[in-house]
Amino acid sequence: MQAKTFLQSVLGASLMAAGCLGAQAAEAVFYDPSNAASKSGKTVGFELYGTIGCPGKGLLDAPCPKPMDSDGDGVVDAKDKCPTTPAGRKVNADGCELDGDGDGVVDALDKCPTTPAGRKVNADGCELDGDGDGVVDALDKCPTTPAGRKVNAEGCELDGDGDGVVDALDKCPTTPAGRKVNAEGCELDGDGDGVVDALDKCPTVYAQTADGCPPAAAPAPKILTLEGVNFDNNEAILRLDAYPALDRAAASLKEWGDVKVEVAGHTDDRSTDEYNLELSQRRAEAVRAYLIGKGISADRLTAKGYGESKPIADNDTEDGRFKNRRVELVEQK
Repeated sequence: MQAKTFLQSVLGASLMAAGCLGAQAAEAVFYDPSNAASKSGKTVGFELYGTIGCPGKGLLDAPCPKPMDSDGDGVVDAKDKCPTTPAGRKVNADGCELDGDGDGVVDALDKCPTTPAGRKVNADGCELDGDGDGVVDALDKCPTTPAGRKVNAEGCELDGDGDGVVDALDKCPTTPAGRKVNAEGCELDGDGDGVVDALDKCPTVYAQTADGCPPAAAPAPKILTLEGVNFDNNEAILRLDAYPALDRAAASLKEWGDVKVEVAGHTDDRSTDEYNLELSQRRAEAVRAYLIGKGISADRLTAKGYGESKPIADNDTEDGRFKNRRVELVEQK
């Protein structure tokens, strides 16, 4: 009698349980078997029965099928927002691959996994470098540098002399600092004489000299009129009173240094041009001979007669004609 009563009690409990579960199924509210404190993460007995928490399942019914995880990433399909993740990839709680720097390229494919936030990247996850100079666009102050050019840390071409013309185009790459240059990086030469303006002391005058200026005008040749060296009319013989003046002339020539000197003879306008020319030549040679006798080297002295062609006084007076009958020493350049 007691055994019968026990069986009736168990059967009643089972029916009540089935009724409760059925009621839950009808109301679509099910038991959640999750239990974080359990070693299995489920309520004790879940694996045993496999029906606890399954919709419409009784305690002793066939177990519920295990949740699907198609890509095997540890996140069940029902919760996996990226259900086709390649095998072996690390994923987040949503089942999607990790992207540590947030650049849109997953870590498994990202060759630059520490790209700063907000930077544009290529398919490899690396920052863009539009001109290929090795400086990424986000830091490149010269993003259109021609291919192959050397650049600095800012992505701009090198300009070794700082003249504003990059080295690749600079035909004068060692221009001193502060000099003005043309489009080719070479110093300006306004007058085109080959001396740059910075060094040209005459920048508006064409002169191919060291300082860009024309050579200084040669000084007027030294001319020494031999005062007191006169000749009698129609004569080429030195008078005795001419010797002191000629001695002083010899001393002067020695002071002039080793320069060439012309002994120039002149006459008044008496007689013909031809005669006067010949007479002046003889007078010049007479003076040259005297000076050589006083130690002046013969190769320094030449004699030339000019006749009446270069008067210095009026030939209409006796005094003027006397002055025109003269000899001069003229330094030659």
